[in-house]
Amino acid sequence: MKKTAKALVDEAMELITTYTPEQARALHGDPGVQFVDVRDVRELEREGVIPGAIHAPRGMLEFWVDPESPYHREEFAKDKEFVLFCAAGWRSALATRTLMDMGLARVAHIGGGFTAWKEAGGEVAAKPARKAQG
Repeated sequence: MKKTAKALVDEAMELITTYTPEQARALHGDPGVQFVDVRDVRELEREGVIPGAIHAPRGMLEFWVDPESPYHREEFAKDKEFVLFCAAGWRSALATRTLMDMGLARVAHIGGGFTAWKEAGGEVAAKPARKAQG
């Protein structure tokens, strides 16, 4: 193996903006900031969510951000700072680096992820139930 996952995370961490959970808590609710949860849906159901965060699964993130993608989501076209998080900060570090590489101007992540957010007393809610299609 030429490069480990940890090496990729370490490289990303040298280039990206990392907020402490306390810094992220201070930004929570700011209308110019959008929190983005890149965890798997099962993690949201099991652990809860940060209120107001949008869920963008790590596997779809690049496609949802890219305005030329057929999967583009309008919430990523807004003039906001996007603060990503995962469970522990590794996936969100890689995702933040990728979005920077794609040209997203204002993107950061929460060091330690959702776990650190909870430990720092950040607000957590149950995952909202899915709306029935019909």
